[in-house]
Amino acid sequence: MIKTVKSYFDFKKAYEKGKSFGNRNLILYIRKNDLDHTRIGITVSKKTGNAVVRNKIRRRIKEIYREVAPNLKEGFDLIFVVRRNVPGISFKELKSAFHHLIRISKMEK
Repeated sequence: MIKTVKSYFDFKKAYEKGKSFGNRNLILYIRKNDLDHTRIGITVSKKTGNAVVRNKIRRRIKEIYREVAPNLKEGFDLIFVVRRNVPGISFKELKSAFHHLIRISKMEK
């Protein structure tokens, strides 16, 4: 089961004190969470599209995360911020952008 970041306070801490990495499609904020598991948070702005589009993007990111979660370090909050151009890209491109951020952030075990 995927553990998620839900509170505004946790998102705010990650934005202010976490490390950030970005590419053309996504921004990743990483912050240590003092827990024994890694949590994921996804932010999709209303400027990105209607609720159907935003939820589709969230579902895609969660699915990609589900595939790579066993290979990630434990005890971190990963906050993904989706950029506006993401609705126009394919699942394969989104997956590539996700993997790129995980690689450059050195989150793999």
